[in-house]
Amino acid sequence: MNKRILRLAIPNIITNITVPLLGMVDTAIVGHLDTGNSQLDYIGAIAIGTTIFNFLYWNFGFLRMGTSGFTAQAYGSKDLEETIHILTRSIIISLIISLLILLLQYPISLLAQYFIADRNNVLSLSLTYFFILVWAAPATLCMYSLKGWLIGMQDSKTPMYISILINILNIGFSLLFVMKYNMKIEGVAYGTLIAQYFGLVFTIIIIYYKYGKLRKHINLKISLTKTQLKAFIKVNSDIFLRTTCLLLVTTYFTLASSKMPYPTLAVNALLMQLFTLFSYFMDGFAYASESLCGKYWGAKDKTNLRKSVKYILIWGLLISLIFTILYYFFSENLLAILTDKEHIIKAAKENIFFVLLIPLTGYIAFLYDGILIGLTKTAIMRNAIFISTAVFFAIYLSFGEYLGNTALWLAFISYLAGRSLLMAIFSYKTIFIKEI
Repeated sequence: MNKRILRLAIPNIITNITVPLLGMVDTAIVGHLDTGNSQLDYIGAIAIGTTIFNFLYWNFGFLRMGTSGFTAQAYGSKDLEETIHILTRSIIISLIISLLILLLQYPISLLAQYFIADRNNVLSLSLTYFFILVWAAPATLCMYSLKGWLIGMQDSKTPMYISILINILNIGFSLLFVMKYNMKIEGVAYGTLIAQYFGLVFTIIIIYYKYGKLRKHINLKISLTKTQLKAFIKVNSDIFLRTTCLLLVTTYFTLASSKMPYPTLAVNALLMQLFTLFSYFMDGFAYASESLCGKYWGAKDKTNLRKSVKYILIWGLLISLIFTILYYFFSENLLAILTDKEHIIKAAKENIFFVLLIPLTGYIAFLYDGILIGLTKTAIMRNAIFISTAVFFAIYLSFGEYLGNTALWLAFISYLAGRSLLMAIFSYKTIFIKEI
């Protein structure tokens, strides 16, 4: 079982780590532009543009998660025909959402302008970046569906290879357009756009050759059967609501930090980077949970389902302990990599206690997200985060005026612990007592 978990988790961790490289590559390239606008203008424009896309795409993460859960169950029950119907269903929904994004790109840009102040022409540059890269929406969202399907098919290596390929192509095309053709921020956007579509094409080619025997099952009428479509939408709507709560908490965390005395915003931003680093590893095991738990649930193999949950939780505890020790002894070194401002590092160290609590309070939440997605018991996940989000706001709004940043971190840690505890309690009977 350990080998199965690691075989799925390690490629997913590598894939997760490569994802933010797309934004980092774009930032690094524009950071070396020295004509016209200043480097800070270009870097700020990329940061704003990336933020817009993060808000835009993050809520559609259900296209990956919902697809992986249903696919893993169909794979476990050896219903390969249904795996193709799930993929077809997900791709169609991805294309519909992509079309809506493309049609609504101008209103989306107006909404961005409402919330973002235009300083030194940064907003104008970011909108130039946005209006080019928004045309990658079909490729981006279809890749969500394809990645989820591959994870459900117990294949985590293909998404890893594709992520690495997209990053290499992004670097190559962006450098070509910027350095040779002097296209500036437009070149970076076009480089990323082309890399995304190349990634989509290569993924389709790999699936065609690796799973080509399954294409005979493609049938739009069956894929869009009312009962199956309703179940797919129900699960995805739960995941959408869960993601909305995640976005609400993390966004409010930043907004609340920005209203506190200097340098709280910078300090919290750095500390949250340590949370993000931990999340990359936990998400790798969460994806493994989706694959294995969905497979065993579909196969009605309760023995291996329970075994996989126990082993995944043990791995999660082990990784959490490692990160806690790492943050305890090397937090200053990690912070020094992110900034050279001594006063920021000193202020961050005063709040490092809360970062030490993140791994042990949050790892169960990450893993149970994967477990419940694999079982498609997403209502449990949704209800748990509803309650935990309410706890987050109740704690901060009650004590924020008196405790400031301490109250904010207490609220966030309580939110993580609440999700972990509630999902474990709510799903106990489903996993360990009831029969499939």
